[in-house]
Formats: sequence, C-alpha cells, structure tokens
Amino acid sequence: MVLHNLWFIKDIFELIVGAVFYFFEAFVRLFIPHCKKDVEGEIVLVTGAANGIGKLIAKELGHHGATLVLWDINSDALDKTAKELKQVLDVRVYAYTCDCSRRSEVYKVAELVKREVGDVSILVNNAGMVTGKYTFVEAPDNLVDRTLRVNVAAHFWTYKALLPAMLQRNHGHLVCVACHGALFAMNALADYCASKSAAVSFAESVALELLVLKKEGIKTTIVCPYLLNTKMFRGCQTKRPSFLPILDQRYVAKQIVDAILQEKMYLLLPSSLHFLVALKSLMPAKLGIIFVNFIGGMDLMDHFRGDPVPIISYKKPQRQRNDSVSDPQTTLIYYN
Repeated sequence: MVLHNLWFIKDIFELIVGAVFYFFEAFVRLFIPHCKKDVEGEIVLVTGAANGIGKLIAKELGHHGATLVLWDINSDALDKTAKELKQVLDVRVYAYTCDCSRRSEVYKVAELVKREVGDVSILVNNAGMVTGKYTFVEAPDNLVDRTLRVNVAAHFWTYKALLPAMLQRNHGHLVCVACHGALFAMNALADYCASKSAAVSFAESVALELLVLKKEGIKTTIVCPYLLNTKMFRGCQTKRPSFLPILDQRYVAKQIVDAILQEKMYLLLPSSLHFLVALKSLMPAKLGIIFVNFIGGMDLMDHFRGDPVPIISYKKPQRQRNDSVSDPQTTLIYYN
C-alpha cells in the first residue's frame, strides 16, 4: 500500500511538472518558432498527389529539396503532374499509379518504390474521397465502402508497408491529412466524418506506440483543416466565413509543409478550430447541436457540386507485372 501511494505521488509530480513545462513551451513557441528541419534528399511519398492539395504539398516539399514519390489512382492526371513538377523543380520526381485502398496493391507498389527509389522517410497520407450529397440511407453501399477504404484503410496499408524501414533507422515522419469532420460531425457527411475520425484516432494511436517503443526519431503530424477551395468540395458554402472561411489550398499546403518542417504534432486550420474543440468538451450536448447549426454544419452540403472523376476502367500500377490487381470501376467518386 505504501509503495502504491509512493508511485501515485510520483505520477502526480510528473504530471504537474510536465504540465508546467509544456504550457510554458507552448507559450514560448508563440514568439519563437521551432527550428525547421532539413528535408533535402529525404524521400517523400504523397498519396493523392495528382491534383489539389496533394499536388501542392508535393511541390512545396520539392522546393525544399526532397525527392518526390507521387501516388494516385488517376494515371493520366498523375503523369501530367509529374511532368509539370519535373519542369519547375530541381529534384527527382517519381510517379506510380496506385489505388491506396487496395492492400495488396499498396504492398506491391511500395516494394517497387523501395527498389527504384529507396526507403521512404516522409509519408503524407493525403488521398481521400467524399461520396457527395446523400443522406446516409441514400448513399450507395459501394461508395460508403470505398470512402472507408480510401480514407481509413489506406492509412493502415501504407503504414504497414513503409513504417518498418523507418523503425529500423529510427528516422521518419508520418503525416495524416484529415479534416474538420474528424473533430465535428456534419450533416450529410456520415461516412466521410466517420472515416476521418478513424484516420485521426489511428494516427494518434501509432504515435503513442512510437513513444512506447522509444522511436523518438519518427515524428507524426495530424492535419485537420476546414473546407478547402478544391474540386472535392466544390459548391459547399460556409455560414460564418469570418469565423470558418473556405481555405485557399495553396495557403493550406504551405502551412502543412511548415508544420512538417517544425515537427508539429497537430495542425488545425483555421485557428478558430482550436476554440471549437475546447468549447465542444464543455458544452451540453443539446447546446452543441444548436452550435453546429450556428456554424453551418446542418446545411454545409446543400449546394455541393463536387467535380466528379469517372473511373471507367482500372489501370495497373505503373511498371508492375501483369499479375497486379484489376477491378473495373464505373461509379462517380470525388477526389481531392
């Protein structure tokens, strides 16, 4: 009993000291930013890199000298992006067609990357999709299933494929690009919000595993931005633009790369999301519903007209053998 009490006192002491230290550190960081790390020569893999925020993140990291590995399911757009980045960047750029929702394919393409490029040291899980303007009951089952596989399961398979090399060297960086839907539920986005919440919880759990394994050389960053002005959420309107504005994708890409360079654990954009997270934990549940309506969470998708990308036939991953997975797709889905 005495020993148990001593351990309890020790834990309380560590909690108090840690709270004082990290609150002080956070205060200091408001005025003195963290030194930015050098990513020149690092091998960066960005999923969903053919368009939108993924393309811009890759471009920003390329400006810092990183070797770029681009993954996307849209091979035509991916080739175009790769050619564009090769013209404007003085770094190596590699493009691989890959459906990240397919476990076997992720493993095969990851092995191809290891042989042709090397071990990935920075993974940016950015690929995502939204089914569009549906109630949960109306949403086609195949699109709900694909949302979960692209937005959540893909993170499992990319981590499984690429994290072991990082663990061996105790060096790397894992980046989860989620969204505000991981923090606050929104109407007509049940599968999307659920998938993003799962992705954030998964990333947080892996971060804790790395701490327990004493792999301090592997950093993690979780990104939760509000709506971006990309094709993925075209037509969506914000009810309180002064409080929760539609974000410019170039600005967000720069902020994400800056968070990677400063090794921030979390990035919420805009900063008002921090206030909403704190308020959510204190607010009565029924008042929370009124507040969600106040910020526009009830009618966010009313004018949604995201730009659909028709997947008519599935192309095998570039430079892979003929035994790669093939599965024709004929539905309309929305990618960022």
